[in-house]
Amino acid sequence: MPVSPPSEVVASGVPADIARDMTIAEQHEWLQTFLRRRPVSRRGMLLGGLAGAGAATLGTTPFGRAAYAATTADSPLLVGGRHTAFGVDPARQLRLAAQLSRNPGRGRILVDIGPGRGLGGTIEAEVRPLLSQVPQVDGSILTVEQFYVHAAFDRLAPGREYYYRFRIPGGATTPVQAVRTGHAKGRHGGPFRFTMMGDHGSNTTPPGDPKGVFDDGYYKPDNEPTVAHASAITAAIARQDPAFHLLAGDICYADPSGAGKPPKRTTTGQPPAGFDNYDPTVWDVYLADIEVSSARTPWMFATGNHDMEALYSPHGYGGHAARLDLPGDGPKGCPSVYSFVYGNVAVLSLDANDVSFEIRTNTGYSGGAQTSWVERTLSGYRNDPDVDFIVCFFHHCAYSTTSQHASDGGVRAAWAALFDKYQVDLVLQGHNHLYERTDPIRGNAPTREAPDGSTVEPAKDGTIYITAGSAGRPRYQFQTGEPENYRGKLVPGSNVVPNSYVWSPEGTKTPEAISWSRTRFDNYAFVAVDSAPGQPGGASTLTVRGVDEHGTEFDRVVLKRAVPRHR
Repeated sequence: MPVSPPSEVVASGVPADIARDMTIAEQHEWLQTFLRRRPVSRRGMLLGGLAGAGAATLGTTPFGRAAYAATTADSPLLVGGRHTAFGVDPARQLRLAAQLSRNPGRGRILVDIGPGRGLGGTIEAEVRPLLSQVPQVDGSILTVEQFYVHAAFDRLAPGREYYYRFRIPGGATTPVQAVRTGHAKGRHGGPFRFTMMGDHGSNTTPPGDPKGVFDDGYYKPDNEPTVAHASAITAAIARQDPAFHLLAGDICYADPSGAGKPPKRTTTGQPPAGFDNYDPTVWDVYLADIEVSSARTPWMFATGNHDMEALYSPHGYGGHAARLDLPGDGPKGCPSVYSFVYGNVAVLSLDANDVSFEIRTNTGYSGGAQTSWVERTLSGYRNDPDVDFIVCFFHHCAYSTTSQHASDGGVRAAWAALFDKYQVDLVLQGHNHLYERTDPIRGNAPTREAPDGSTVEPAKDGTIYITAGSAGRPRYQFQTGEPENYRGKLVPGSNVVPNSYVWSPEGTKTPEAISWSRTRFDNYAFVAVDSAPGQPGGASTLTVRGVDEHGTEFDRVVLKRAVPRHR
C-alpha cells in the first residue's frame, strides 16, 4: 500500500516517531514522491554529478583521492577506484570493476586481460550509471550522477594469476594489475590465507564536506592522533596479500548515522531528529582508498546498518548493485546474501539487517527466505566431502559484550541453532568497534575454555564467534568493569561478564550474564585466517589470528577437522 507522507515530510521531514516505524522500502517510496514534486534540471544533475571528479594523472592520483574540481563533458575521462570480486565459482570467475570520473557518453571502456603482463584479450566493460538525489537540510537537493564500469570473466583457469587494465580508446589507461583466481573446490590447491574486518569507512574527506562530517578524521585522537586508522587497516591487509578479503558490513559510511532513518544531508553536524545523514560521494573516496588492496585482492562484502541507503530500491540496496559485484546465488531480493567455496572452505555472506532486533527498518524484508536458504546451504556444504570448514560472516553480533550494541537476539534466534546443527566452524561479525573472540559455543553456552593458542575441534566443541568491527571507526567500550584480555594482557577468570545484554524482539535490552567472552582487544584490528588442507586420514586446520593495524598478532586459535581416509 502506498505510504502517504505526513504533512511534515515535505516541509521539514519525517517526525522522529513516524520515521522510527517506516521500513527502508517505505522511506524509498515517500522519498520518490518528495522528489517528483521537485524536479531537477538535466544541467543541475550534471553539475552535481561531476562535483567529485578531477585528477591530472591517472594511476598516480586517482580522481577519488585528488583535490576536487568541477568538470565538464569535455574533461579527461578517468578510471579509478578499481575493485575486484569473485563470482559464484572463485576458481573460474572474476569480476573487475572501477569508477569513472564523469559520464562517458558514447565512449567505450575496455578491459585488457591475460595470463601475462602482455595481456592479450580485450572485452568492453558494462557501464552502470547511478543517480542519487538527496534532500538537504537547507531545502535544496544534492543530485549526484556516478558511473561504474564492470567486466565479468567466467571461464578462467583455477589458481592462476591474471593481469588486467582498464583502457579508454584514445585516452587514459590504468596501470597493469595482477589478480588471482581461487583454488578449485577441495584440498588439492594447498594452503591459502584470507582476511576479514568490519566497520571500515574512509579517512578522505569527500567533495562539498568542509567540516569533515563524512570522513573519520574527527576521532583520530581516540587512539594515535597521527594514524589514519581506516587507511592503516587497508594497508595492513594489502601487506597480508590474502586470497580474498571479507568485509562484514558498514562499508564506507556514506550514511554515517546508521539508524535506518530517512536521508537528509548536512555538512554542519548532526541531521535533524528523525533523519540519517547521507552523501553518495563518500563512495568515490572510499573506492579510491581501498584500491591499494582491492585492485588485486577480491573484496567480498556483507551489508550492515550503515549500508541501508533509502535512496535506492529495493530495501536500500540498489546502490550496491551499481557499485559492487556480488555473486548473486542467494535468495531473490537479498543481494548481499551469497556463498562460495574456496578450496576446502565454504563461505556464506548473510544480511543480519533482515533478522536484527536492534535496528528494525529492514527486519523481515526477505519474508523468511534468507533463513530457509541458510539452512539449505549449510546442509549442502556440511554433506560435501570436499568442504572441511564453513565460515559465515555478517554484521550484527550474535555474541558480543560491548556497552554500545552487545548481542542481537534476532541473529541468535534466526541462525544460532542452524550453526549448531550444521557445525559451522567460524562466525565473523562486525557492528561492535573492537575485537572479541568467544570460547566455542553450542546451545547458547560455552563448551570449553579456549585461551590464546588453543586448538578447537568444532565438530565436537562448537562454533567460534569473532567480532572484528574496529577497522577504522571510533572504538567502542566493553561493559563497565569488564577488562581487556589478550596476549600480553591476560586477566584470569575474565570470561565471566555479569552485566552484558541481548536485544529483545521489542527492541529493548535484556540483561544477561555470560561466560563465553574469551579474548577482548579494544583497538584497531582485523582477522587473518590460514587454511592448511590435510591429507586423507589426517586433519585440516584453520589458524585464526587477531592482528592489530600495525600487523602484530595478539590472539590465535586453531580450528581442526579430521579428513576422512576414504570418501
